[in-house]
Amino acid sequence: MGVLYLATPRSVGWEIGFQSGLSFACGIAMLAGLRRMPVHQRWPWALVTVGVLSAAVGPIPAELDTDWFPGDGPDIADVFYLAFYPAAAAGLVLMIRKLRRRTDWAAVVDALTVTVGIALFLWAYAIAPVLRDATTLLSVRVVAVAYPVGDLLLLALTILLLRSSGRQGRRAPLIVATAIGLYLAGDWLWVVLPLLDENVVNAWLTDRLINYGYLLSFALLASATVRTGVQDDGPAAPAVSQISRAQLVLLTGAVLISPGLMIAEQVSGDIVDGYAIAIGSAAMFLLVMSRFTQLLKQAERQSQVVHEMSRRDELTGLPNRRAWAQEVPQILGKCKANGVPVSVGMIDLDRFKMFNDTYGHPAGDRLLKEAAAAWNEQVRHSDVLARYGGEEFLVLLPGAGTAEAAVVLERLRPVTPMGQTFSAGLATWDHAETLEMLVARADRALYTAKADGRDRICYAPAPGDAASGDITSPVPA
Repeated sequence: MGVLYLATPRSVGWEIGFQSGLSFACGIAMLAGLRRMPVHQRWPWALVTVGVLSAAVGPIPAELDTDWFPGDGPDIADVFYLAFYPAAAAGLVLMIRKLRRRTDWAAVVDALTVTVGIALFLWAYAIAPVLRDATTLLSVRVVAVAYPVGDLLLLALTILLLRSSGRQGRRAPLIVATAIGLYLAGDWLWVVLPLLDENVVNAWLTDRLINYGYLLSFALLASATVRTGVQDDGPAAPAVSQISRAQLVLLTGAVLISPGLMIAEQVSGDIVDGYAIAIGSAAMFLLVMSRFTQLLKQAERQSQVVHEMSRRDELTGLPNRRAWAQEVPQILGKCKANGVPVSVGMIDLDRFKMFNDTYGHPAGDRLLKEAAAAWNEQVRHSDVLARYGGEEFLVLLPGAGTAEAAVVLERLRPVTPMGQTFSAGLATWDHAETLEMLVARADRALYTAKADGRDRICYAPAPGDAASGDITSPVPA
């Protein structure tokens, strides 16, 4: 159909038949698609459909030279063409809100940066020349300016729509963005081509090609509306602040528009948009700095998350050996300064290897996870329970001597899940030995508990106790 349109002779009948006829066909197809949609999905697409149907009417008065307004004011065709912009914009807003309830400020900054860059270009070549033309009626100038302003609005919303849909690419937002992009490309070609060659603009083939782009845009919108399931085909994108290569290229190109315009006007010898370029440059600089700040905060948050993950055991969620080595010396230092007793218990699940071999590793992981959760509920708020490695756990008990620490560890025995038991070694700090030495004493007490038959708690004698040496004894009941 597109090839046929390009091949037909230039006449009012053919233009109305193809432009309005095909546009109406797309609009009718969209109406049919609306009836097949769930009610909660219809409003965004209904608004876009209104815009397409309105634009479909435009070629009729335009080709017939119908002038419903007196004088040299705007044509009635402009009313129908311009109606496309607010209708499509409202539809895009609803689509964005449906994809994401919370505002993604990173996407907003990206959209504004690109839009400000394109706005500078349109100001210099489409808006400012019209506003400076005092020979034209004000109403005509307002209508002429309304087109690029509408383009900028749709551009910003289209970028937001793409960012809201995520990198995985939901089909409906991608199709809609492509369709709106084709429509905007047609508008901007009318701005760019006169700068290259005025004769190209007046050629009938140029007009046909641009109009064909508009028709293709409507056809894509119709396909997105008609195809079942394309309107709601996956989760929305997570709020992210990362910049992809494509986004970086787009943002870089937008930022370079400002110096490019300044160079172009300097070469022409007539800098007429200096204030606009300066304001646009300042706006883009502030937007870039805002984006940089967002990325910096995102990096800080990610660094904090990675830091916390490196200090947590993935299976149980308890502090791991790294966190133990970093935090416990500080606690010991405070206890020493205040003269507070501190004990360390080392816990080892009995016959864990046999349990793994009998029930499988998933069951073993579940045992470790459930045991950690159950024990963590029984220790005091001031205590620190950590996974030391394998089936071994460490618990730091500030303010607890041997007897009080033993009471806390005894509370853990009846809540051990799956009918399992544990052995534990307990050592009380003498405020002089290193953390490694303290843990080593608790470890020796643990091995004594295992050697004595498991399912028990043993404590280690004080370091340097010549009478008992490294020999441990069961905790008295």
